[in-house]
Amino acid sequence: MRLFRHPVRPLSPTGRVLLCIALSALAALLLMISPPTRADDSQALKAESPHFFVNSNDPGTDRLPLKATTVEVRIAGVIADVTVTQHYRNEGQRAIEARYVFPGSTQAAVYAMNVRLGERLIVARIREKQQARIEYAAAKAEGKTSALLEQHRPNVFEMNVANILPGDDVAVELRYTELLTPHDAQYGFVFPTVVGPRYNSPQGAAANEKWVSTPTLKAGEASTTAFDLKLTLDTPLALKEIVSPSHEISIEGTGTEHASVALRPDQNANNRDFILNYRLAGDRIESGLMLYRGDTENFFLALVEPPKVVPVRQISPRDYIFVVDISGSMHGYPLDTAKVLLQHLIGGLRPSDTFNVMLFSGSNRMLSPESVPATRANIDQALRTIREMGGGGSTEIVPALRRIAALRKGPDVSRSVIVITDGYVTVENEVFQLVANNLNQSNVFAFGIGSSVNRHLIEGIARAGQGEAFIVTKPEQAAAQAERLRKMIDAPVLTQVKARFQGLDVYDLQPAQLPDVLGGRPVVVFGKWRGEPGEAARGTLLIEGRSVEGAYHSLVSTEGHESQTTAALRHLWARQRVATLSDQEALEGGNGQKDAITALGLKYGLLTQYTSFIAVDQLVRNPNPALAPTVDQPSPMPQGVSNLAIGAEVPGTPEPSAWLALLLVLAILVATIVSRRRG
Repeated sequence: MRLFRHPVRPLSPTGRVLLCIALSALAALLLMISPPTRADDSQALKAESPHFFVNSNDPGTDRLPLKATTVEVRIAGVIADVTVTQHYRNEGQRAIEARYVFPGSTQAAVYAMNVRLGERLIVARIREKQQARIEYAAAKAEGKTSALLEQHRPNVFEMNVANILPGDDVAVELRYTELLTPHDAQYGFVFPTVVGPRYNSPQGAAANEKWVSTPTLKAGEASTTAFDLKLTLDTPLALKEIVSPSHEISIEGTGTEHASVALRPDQNANNRDFILNYRLAGDRIESGLMLYRGDTENFFLALVEPPKVVPVRQISPRDYIFVVDISGSMHGYPLDTAKVLLQHLIGGLRPSDTFNVMLFSGSNRMLSPESVPATRANIDQALRTIREMGGGGSTEIVPALRRIAALRKGPDVSRSVIVITDGYVTVENEVFQLVANNLNQSNVFAFGIGSSVNRHLIEGIARAGQGEAFIVTKPEQAAAQAERLRKMIDAPVLTQVKARFQGLDVYDLQPAQLPDVLGGRPVVVFGKWRGEPGEAARGTLLIEGRSVEGAYHSLVSTEGHESQTTAALRHLWARQRVATLSDQEALEGGNGQKDAITALGLKYGLLTQYTSFIAVDQLVRNPNPALAPTVDQPSPMPQGVSNLAIGAEVPGTPEPSAWLALLLVLAILVATIVSRRRG
C-alpha cells in the first residue's frame, strides 16, 4: 500500500535549508521544555555571587586600601596563638570605608581585636552582632574611625573599617588560639589566606548573604597586598621533619626543642593556604592532661594516644559511592588532582567490593543505575570516563547528595560515601543536615581538593557522616591519602569510646559523646573541673573503648599537669562548645541555639556567628562621612582555580533528554551542510 497517493517531490535546496531550520527550532524547544533534574545555572545570577574586580581610573579613591597582612604564630606544645595584623593605608584623595572578606582557621577561637591609629590604641569590645552593627553605623555616620569584625562562617570573616582619611595608616590586629591535633604522629598548622569564590545557590538559605558578592582578581593576577608570616615552635621533644608543602620557607632549629620558620621572599604567597607539618623525635605525640585553674572556672584538656592500627584478618565487602564535583571551580588543576585521587581510590578496590560514581555540577548523573562489582573491566571503564570529564557549571551539591541518599542499599551492605569537592558553596548547613539525617546508615568521608578549599564544609561533612576529612592539595599526595582512607575503613582504631574521671569532679565535657577513632588521631576531651583553692588537682582519667584486639583501657593521672601557662584552655573549651551548638543548630535548621551561642560569645569574649568585635575611636575625624565611598578589597583567585569559578554562565552536566536534543541539532547541522554541497 502506498503511503502517499502522489509521490513527494524532492525539496529544493532552499526548502531543505528551511526544513533544517524548522527542525533546529524544534530541537531547541526540546532543550527548553525537557524536564531537568538540575538547577538552571542562569538562575544563580539572581543570588549574591562573586565577581571579577574592576579597578577605577578615579585617582581620588584608593580601591586597594589593604597594603599588607602580617602573621605571627607562636606554637607552645599543642596550642597555637596567632596574631594577624591587617595594614590599611588610604593613598587616595577622599576618605573611604574599607570592606574585606577573608578566611580563618576552622578551629580558631578569636578572642581579641585592637586598632592602631597613629599613636592611639583602640581596644575592641565584644557585642551581640546586631548591637555591634548599630554602634558601627553610628560611629561611621559621626565621622569616627571605627572597625567591625564579623563571622559569616567559622572560617569566613569580614572586616569593615570606616572613615580612613587620606594618608591614614590603620593597623587592625586580631588574635586567636587553636588546638593542633596530630594525625599519625604528624602535627600540622594551617593558615588560610584567601576565600575561594562561592557558588551561591538561588534556592539556598544564603542566597541573599552580601558577603558572597566579593570582588576577585582573575586567575594568575597577583595581589598587590604584601603577605608575611613568621612562626616559632616550642615543644617538649626535639623537632624533626619541619616542612611546608605549600610555600618556600627558611627554618632554624631543626633537631632542637625550639625552632623558627619564616616565609622566603619573592613568592606569591597569599593565594593559597599556608601549611606547615612537623614531627617530634621518635614519632611521639604530646599526650596526657593539661589543667588550668582560673578565677571562677577551671578547665582541662585531655589528649590520649589511641592504640596502634592492627591489620584485620578478614575484610568485609563494602559498597563505595564516589560523589565527584565537576563544576567550574574544579576545572583544570583541581579536577586533574581529583582524577589522580580517583585512580588510586577506585583502582585499589577489592573484587568483593561494589562501587558507583556520581558526577555533579548544575546537575548530576550516575555512571551506572546501581552499584557494580569492582571487576577489572568495570574499574577500567569508570576510570576512562573519569579521565575524559571536564569541569564547568554551578555546584548543586544538595540535590546530588539527596539523590545519593535515595539509592537502594541492602540491609547487610556496609556503604561508604566519598565526597570529592573544593567546597566552594554557601549551603554548608543544608549539606550537614542532609548527611546526618539521610546518610546515617553510611560512613561519609570528604576529600577537599585544591590549594584553598572550604575546610568548614569538608570537616563538617565528615563529622555529620561519622567519617573523616582529607585535604589533597597536589596530585602527588593522592596515593598516600587514598591509602589512609582504606586503612580507616578496613580497621577502625577505636569504637564505643568513653571517658570518665576517678577522684576529680568534672563537668561540661566536650564533646559529650566521643566519636569513633578511625585513624591515628588522639582522643580529645575538653571540660571543666572543681577543686578547692590551694589544693592540687588529684584524679585519674580513664579512656575505654573497643579495638580490633578487644577491650581497650588507658589511664592518665592529673598529678603534675596543672599550669597557669595554659590559660588558652578557657577559650578553647568555649570554642568547642560553640562548635557543638552550631552543629546541633545546623541539623535542626533555623537559629534555635542563638541565645546559647550568644551567651558563650559574650561571656568568654569570642567571635561567633552571633557576636562581633567593635572598635571605635572617640575622636570625630571626618567632617563629611556621608561622602566616603565603600571600597571592597579584592581577593586573589586561589592558586590552580580557573576563571570558570566566577559566574554560573557555564552550563552544568546536561540530562539525557538534553543530550538527545543536542545530538538532533548536530545531525541537522550536518544534514544542512551535505544538502548545500549536493545543491
